[in-house]
Amino acid sequence: MLQVVFRILGPLDISADGRPVALQGARQRTLMSMLLLAPGRVVSVDTLADAVWHGNPPATARNQIAICVSALRKTLKNATGIDDLLVTSHPGYLLHPGEHRIDAVEFEERAAEGREAARRGRTEEACTHFEEALAMWRGPALAGITAERVEAEAERLTELRLDVYEQLTALRLDLGRHRELIGELTAFVRTNPLREQALAQLMLAHYRSGRRAEALEAYRDGARLLSEELGIDPGPAVQELHEDILADSPKLTLPAGTPLHAPVTTVPAHLPPAAASFTGRNQDLATLDRLLDLLDGSSPPVGSITGPGGVGKTALAVHWSHQVASRFPDGQLFADLRGYDEEEEPRRPSAVLDRFLRALGVPGPQIPADQVERTALFRSVLDGRRVLIVLDNARSFQQIRPLLPGTSGCCVLVTSRDSMSSRLAGDYALVPLNLGSLAQDESITLLSRVAGDDRLAGDPVAAARLSELCDRLPLALRIAAARLAAKPHWTVRTLVSRLEDQHRRLDELSLDARGVRAGLRLSYRDLPADTARMFRLLGSLNVTEFSAWAGAALLDIGPVDAEDLIEQLVDAQLLEPLSASAGHVRYRFQDLLRLFARECALAEDGEGELRAALRRACGVWLGLAKVAHRRLYGGDYTVVPGDAPLRDLPAHLVDSLVENPMEWFEAERSSITGLVQQAAREGESGYAWELTMTSVTLFQNRNYLEDWRECGEAALEAARRSGDRLGEAAMLQSLGTLEIIQYEHDSAYERLGLALALFEEQGQDQGRALVLRNLAMCERHRGDTGRAVETGRRSLEIFRAVGDPYAEAHVLGLLAQIELERGDAQASLVLSSEAVARSRGLGSVRGEAQSMLRLAKALLHQGDGARAEEACRRALELVLGSGDHRGETHVLRALGEALWRQGKVEEAEAVARSAVHAAEKVSDAYLRARAAVVLGCAQALRSDVSGAAGTFKSAAVLFTEVGARAWRERVEQFLVALAEGEPDGLRRLFASGQP
Repeated sequence: MLQVVFRILGPLDISADGRPVALQGARQRTLMSMLLLAPGRVVSVDTLADAVWHGNPPATARNQIAICVSALRKTLKNATGIDDLLVTSHPGYLLHPGEHRIDAVEFEERAAEGREAARRGRTEEACTHFEEALAMWRGPALAGITAERVEAEAERLTELRLDVYEQLTALRLDLGRHRELIGELTAFVRTNPLREQALAQLMLAHYRSGRRAEALEAYRDGARLLSEELGIDPGPAVQELHEDILADSPKLTLPAGTPLHAPVTTVPAHLPPAAASFTGRNQDLATLDRLLDLLDGSSPPVGSITGPGGVGKTALAVHWSHQVASRFPDGQLFADLRGYDEEEEPRRPSAVLDRFLRALGVPGPQIPADQVERTALFRSVLDGRRVLIVLDNARSFQQIRPLLPGTSGCCVLVTSRDSMSSRLAGDYALVPLNLGSLAQDESITLLSRVAGDDRLAGDPVAAARLSELCDRLPLALRIAAARLAAKPHWTVRTLVSRLEDQHRRLDELSLDARGVRAGLRLSYRDLPADTARMFRLLGSLNVTEFSAWAGAALLDIGPVDAEDLIEQLVDAQLLEPLSASAGHVRYRFQDLLRLFARECALAEDGEGELRAALRRACGVWLGLAKVAHRRLYGGDYTVVPGDAPLRDLPAHLVDSLVENPMEWFEAERSSITGLVQQAAREGESGYAWELTMTSVTLFQNRNYLEDWRECGEAALEAARRSGDRLGEAAMLQSLGTLEIIQYEHDSAYERLGLALALFEEQGQDQGRALVLRNLAMCERHRGDTGRAVETGRRSLEIFRAVGDPYAEAHVLGLLAQIELERGDAQASLVLSSEAVARSRGLGSVRGEAQSMLRLAKALLHQGDGARAEEACRRALELVLGSGDHRGETHVLRALGEALWRQGKVEEAEAVARSAVHAAEKVSDAYLRARAAVVLGCAQALRSDVSGAAGTFKSAAVLFTEVGARAWRERVEQFLVALAEGEPDGLRRLFASGQP
């Protein structure tokens, strides 16, 4: 969840995970200020209007307030993702209490803690609380907000701040810190001359520092100001103190035993040596340089480097620290806090403070035993000095909090696997840095430096693969390079081949206690049980990216609970969050982490549990795929129904996920293909073939033909192994469809024949109809149009009987195409018009686009270029909206022809070129050749004879490659007519249509 921080102890400032949230205009700022000054309490509309319009609201004030609050809600939601920050509650609005932070609330809480600690006699602890409270202030409360109501409340906060400062000063005087107080008290009294308690404290600080004359002078100055401003004398307490100073009263001296601080005489230089093989990270180093710009600000600058084990956090921190050490003349402190250590417990802050204080010159006998007192002494010693403090391998904010300075001037750099930004933001000048893997070139440079020879430069392909197998993590890269250095007789490919084996990769990179596996175990071992189980089961899937709903299926829990567990894995640097899509964050494993998670799953979860988790995962993906398919096709059409159990998600979540079905398919492409392979391998035939068949929607639309073939072959083999005859038939039919698209009609005809027999054996009419439709396509390709029409009409009858109007429309379009090729343009026109009507009635974008294209072809054959153009433009609008790249090529080609048929030759040429480019994107030689024919026609009609000849020759080569002999012969006729140079003859030849 985002860390939302509201700060009003200074100018109004809102941030979400450290990113500023900008409000629009003075009204929004005033309204937000009023609500922040009363968190959790209702502020009436009248009160808000009074504040916005300075006591003189207009008649429309209530409506304007409502509009302003609505805009404010939208701004906050867009920035934070939280819906209910601002809540309507009669008679106004309130800021809902939640996970967000408000500095004014925390200020008052810390001040109360300070007063309680002081009451119990814990002076150092009280000082710490008061100092933390005062450190939250960045200037006058709500500076720049001019509403009287806001200013009045801001004045109350300012009075509280002054009270806390005076309470802190009294405690510091009790601790003997009078010398260090003189400067700041002098400035404070000068700014607040009517604060008599501060005046008394300044007088006492002077006196205890041996400056009796200055103490009396401070009294005289204060008395004069009170007389001039208010016409009164100082109060009894100040007058009594004045008399005691004049009399050198013993009661003004420090109590016996009060510790005095020793002067700092030592300049520590604790930084460990920088790694000689440190590589790259220029952008990350520049980010850390921002800390230097914050040294003189109001809050101590703190840099936070987070990232997974082995990513190089310590190396980066040490390298940067050496670069900037000269900026910290008073020393550099370094501590390994052992937050993640295989054998030892994390270091206690008290022990680290003891070492730091000794390094800063504090004698051992003067170091308090109490941790709170040590922290106070540490902050006092650092006050006014420039020291760099590096806290490496921190476990938690609680571990580092006592080690943070209280004032600016010093700089802290923390490295940790866990993000502490939510605790550091707001109180410190935070510079967060989430460290990722090295860039490819940096990875290879690191490998070369450690290996120490030119083997990597001599084989750049193997070097790049070695980098990928190490996830470009510095630790893994160093181990791999060290192995090469120790084995000079190995080539880079030798090591690559060893790492390619997923069962051995972690072994190869974990040869000792400091290897990759040990580092990953440190992050895994302290996970809560449910979080660890989520990690293992996610790793057991052959899936690279996923969303929280996948984790919900694996653990059989709700999506929100799953997201909480997954975010814990993100916080532990065991998962990487990716960009959010439609409000759904996606996550991914690095390969080494996924291998480790899979190892843990195999070791800790039984085979039955892993099989059940796989079924749950396949069930949720298949369920969503079916919904996406249904929304694209208008129903459960063109697929063979199976009986693999589905897993349902909440309806609102499903609607959000598949709002754009093709986008969902695209996002889940690698997950679907990975699950199909895993399900096939694990004997889950039903899930393998149903996922494949349903996802043909994606594979065909976006031209992922290799994915289609690999999934289909794997699912087919699984079906045959398990005796799943329906699955076998479905995959034979699916692969036959793929082969038709790839112009492998003979192979398709063979597969489809086997599929038809199996579907007839199973009594599966939907499958029979799909096969018959595809057989009609094969027969058309073979030139037997009569049999093609007969087979197509048989499939049409079955589709009508089983109630598949989408497939019915598709067959009508196919029959229209065949009739056109048989020369019956009128029959084609009737059939394609019916197909358009059917598709439109279904709301099927893809079906309507295909049918409109067939209609356009029939119109072209009848010579009606204008209506053909109209049909093509409608089809183009549909395919562009759905992202159908293959359909885009078909439509552009037909549109180009419709244009040149009307004499719009230049426009036709431009559209035809677009068709060629679109065909290149889908890597289809036949489509490219057909588009090139239209382009050549336009060029010839524009009298660009050489350009047309070159285009036709290119098309002829492509037709030869795909075995389209009739089209090759047609193009040769074009070339002959072009050489003869007869324009009218060319036009008639081009317009005659199909070969």
